[in-house]
Amino acid sequence: MPDLLKYNKDFEKLTDEERALFEINKKSISDFVEQSASLSDVNYATRNAHAKTYAVAKGKLIICEDIPQDLQQFFDKEFYDLTIRMSNAHLKITKNKKEIPAYGFAVKIKDERGELIANYPLVNFPLFPINSVRTFLKLFTSINQFYVKKWSSFSLIAQIAKVIPFTFTASFIKNIIKLWRKKNDFILSFDFHSVGVYRIGDYMMKIKLSPQSADRRFNKNKMMKEAVEDYLRSNSFTADVYIQLCYNLKDQPVNQLNIEWKNSRYIKVGELRIEKNNLIDPASCENELLSFNPYENKIFFQPVGKIQKLREEAYKVSLKTRVKINKLLKYNK
Repeated sequence: MPDLLKYNKDFEKLTDEERALFEINKKSISDFVEQSASLSDVNYATRNAHAKTYAVAKGKLIICEDIPQDLQQFFDKEFYDLTIRMSNAHLKITKNKKEIPAYGFAVKIKDERGELIANYPLVNFPLFPINSVRTFLKLFTSINQFYVKKWSSFSLIAQIAKVIPFTFTASFIKNIIKLWRKKNDFILSFDFHSVGVYRIGDYMMKIKLSPQSADRRFNKNKMMKEAVEDYLRSNSFTADVYIQLCYNLKDQPVNQLNIEWKNSRYIKVGELRIEKNNLIDPASCENELLSFNPYENKIFFQPVGKIQKLREEAYKVSLKTRVKINKLLKYNK
């Protein structure tokens, strides 16, 4: 892969202050998950983000026959088995028909022996509104404390105000307008993105999932969870899987997540397919405790970047707390 920028561990190096703030944030995550059952009025502890599951399904990643030779070492099988979770980004499980159009499409990739290759939590908005680790940690700690400790909304508003300047980029404004125009569309008609950066061997990439065809108005009068289940029971779903590669930090920044990458073409590596009626029970113990921690990926597919680095311990704290609580609340019969 000539002229590509190589991965460097300094891309995710945290300062002492950032590590201290992260310890506070991890405690707030644990506190939130411990109270999440009552916050969402359900009989199990939920995630502290993307709490609401729309569907869980089995699928396949089918690799293109003409994939570039330099990428073949990373995708050396004809296909890979997938477990896919579709969700809403809200911290709580709501029962409203009208929900924020912030969707998740998390993908777990395994080989023929069932061994994990990679977790990719994808979302339907390609950018993230915060570049500062300090601002990010303070904001999400405030959000957790707002729900758990019933803190005044003034402190939360003050943290949200610090985020606003990060949204004043051409990329961010363009995508906000695009999302607004699609706000009532069916979840499976959206493109999904990695947002953050991932390794691909010694180099770096972003990921994009683009549906080949899905009715954007499918069952628009139904709750999204019901609509997704109806669609996948009666239809197959296929999406093209693309990656972009990083050549230089000016055009493809690693730690500026509010800016789209440019001057890096999309390379199709395969197709994601969910066959008709391939849903699995999202409420089962095994599936309710699914974790899509990208730091469990093989080393050559690990996340890159400072904001990404925070996911490693955050996922672990969330899962550990959910397992502990759910064995008591729901699954210890």
